[in-house]
Amino acid sequence: MTDLPGLLAAAATGRPLVACYIFDENAPGEWSPGAASRWWLHHSLLALRTNLAALGAELVLRRGNTTEVLSALAAETGASSVYCSRQHEPWAKDLEEELHRQLDGQDVELKRYPGALLFEPETIKNQSGLPFKVFTPFWRACRRELSPDTPRPAPSEANWHTPTPNSDDIESWQLTPHTPDWASNWSELWQPGSAGANDRLAHFLREGIRNYSDGRNHPALDTTTRLSPHIHFGEISPRQVWHAAMKALAVEPALQDEIDKFLSEMGWREFSHHLLSHFPTLPQAPFKDQFARFPWLGTPAALQAWQKGQTGYPIVDAGMRELWQTGYMHNRVRMVVASFLTKHLLVHWRAGENWFWDTLLDANLANNACGWQWVAGSGADASPYFRIFNPVTQGEKFDKQGDYVRQWVPELALLPDKYLHKPWEAPAEVLAAGNVELGSTYPHPIVDHKEAREAALSAYGSLKSAS
Repeated sequence: MTDLPGLLAAAATGRPLVACYIFDENAPGEWSPGAASRWWLHHSLLALRTNLAALGAELVLRRGNTTEVLSALAAETGASSVYCSRQHEPWAKDLEEELHRQLDGQDVELKRYPGALLFEPETIKNQSGLPFKVFTPFWRACRRELSPDTPRPAPSEANWHTPTPNSDDIESWQLTPHTPDWASNWSELWQPGSAGANDRLAHFLREGIRNYSDGRNHPALDTTTRLSPHIHFGEISPRQVWHAAMKALAVEPALQDEIDKFLSEMGWREFSHHLLSHFPTLPQAPFKDQFARFPWLGTPAALQAWQKGQTGYPIVDAGMRELWQTGYMHNRVRMVVASFLTKHLLVHWRAGENWFWDTLLDANLANNACGWQWVAGSGADASPYFRIFNPVTQGEKFDKQGDYVRQWVPELALLPDKYLHKPWEAPAEVLAAGNVELGSTYPHPIVDHKEAREAALSAYGSLKSAS
């Protein structure tokens, strides 16, 4: 409800307002919300309904084609304007044009407002007037701009339409799982809604920010914001996060380096959204054309082992199990598991992108597509193709005490640190003492790291020889 320029503009007119959310599963085409996103959406809408009630309003829920539903609601209420926040997904432009045509015919004006990003995509260009394709100069250009606009509070007064139009019962949308309820414990882990978002941000700026630069790489530590689903669902704006960080810096100037690093990570989110706005095929096609010829040799069995966290590489399996059980995965581990899928198993990055889309609570088209392409080597400012994460050394470096692996791969919990990230090297007596039987209680490695690395380099090398 905070920092919504469209809502403030609508309230300022003094005309009766209707707050409406339309659930249109078909508008995004193949990118209809995944199962985890639907869980969050359900609870986020419940929180929004509570927030609106505090302002004296009711939330109207409607399901169906956005243009048809909005057109009917405008006619039903005698609306003269529709106010919304700007979207940047590939389908947004076509949808807005369709809405303009339909609503214009009804003498209804469509007004859209910024707010989902720190800077609008058309405002950040290089010296040639073109979009940036490399992060560092992009972020440098962003930092040269004036600070993002100050967040605006919710309207203190608004004239709400009476009677409230009919609304769907959110339970009829069946957004949450039932049989089985694989998200039964998620309400203990997450608090969707603006209150949860603000609590999480306050906790981070009080605790996590103090060791952010280094701590953010260690998945067992609570040093990341976990704000991504809140931001994705509009429960807190990037501008609110930015200005809260700057206020924390003003109180404690010694946090300068940590705050700068944190804001640069916000910048990566911004960069991904700007790229998607300018290059809308990113979710489907490699940014670098030559990768369309890449020989993806991975098998369905390899993909399934990765999805289930049964690869035999503990840090990879821990990440995949954390994702399945919580709807979230630590960012460092996201890079490790993505590298493993694309470079050890040679499974197409789109298979990983689709899995993340369905299982991540913060499934965001721009971040997801750009992240996968970055790891695979096919994206803008991508990780070099020859950068292949060693899952053993990644585990040993960033989960040195093994707390993360022991939490999510409990069948290895009794192994000593020396062998935790490479149980296949443990002597038989060590495995026996740890109640580990490779191939039974825990799988053998699905591939040999050295052999997989050489196969990946050979595959990537074929792109150079073919060019």
